[in-house]
Amino acid sequence: MKAIYILWFRQIKRYSRSKARIIGSLGQPLLFLVALGFGFGPIYTKAGGGNYIQFLAPGIIAMSILFTATFAGIEVLWDRQFGFLKEILVAPVSRVEIMIGRTLGGATVAVVQGVIVFCLSLIIGFHPTNLTLLPLALLYMGLIAIMFTALGTAIACVIEDMQGFQLIINFLIMPTFFLSGALFPMESLPKAVRFIAAINPLAYGVDALRGILVHGAHLGLITDFTVLTSAAVAIMVLGSYLFSRMQV
Repeated sequence: MKAIYILWFRQIKRYSRSKARIIGSLGQPLLFLVALGFGFGPIYTKAGGGNYIQFLAPGIIAMSILFTATFAGIEVLWDRQFGFLKEILVAPVSRVEIMIGRTLGGATVAVVQGVIVFCLSLIIGFHPTNLTLLPLALLYMGLIAIMFTALGTAIACVIEDMQGFQLIINFLIMPTFFLSGALFPMESLPKAVRFIAAINPLAYGVDALRGILVHGAHLGLITDFTVLTSAAVAIMVLGSYLFSRMQV
């Protein structure tokens, strides 16, 4: 357990030192909030959808967590390249504990990013319907972060170069984001697209955040929790297996 805590806080400390990285990672969510929120807002309102920023903000919060969490896996490649990972692996600690510690550290950073984006959305005009439910929102944000941090780490375990990692991550997370219902309602889309969204775990995270923050859930919070928890555990198990077999 001690190794888990050490690696957990090491990941947080490592990220907090990079102020440019923190600021840079806020650029895309802020752009989506402003450009789409105010650009498509009038159209969404005329179509009878209500306030678009109210609909959009939970999805952008989930997006910021998704991007930060998955790219946390690149730390594995950095540590492998500079030899630090080999020093960790020769320590008398199981690789499963190392995987858990790194995942929790990256997930914590991703949740902090989500909280920052939430605060920015308040400035832009987002108004949560019930602030007392924010701790519940943090729980779902944590599940999203753990799931995608573990996914990024699992991918990094089987890829050896930075360019390949970034290409694969972008190939995965862009469809995951756009087919999650973060930017538009999924109910009126073709059945094939809705089926893809139904097997997209981020869609359940977006639905949960929207349900908690603006009472706009369609799938149900229990269903969202069950799917997110199951997916997070499954990916953690897969990531632990790949990490235990990784060659350095």
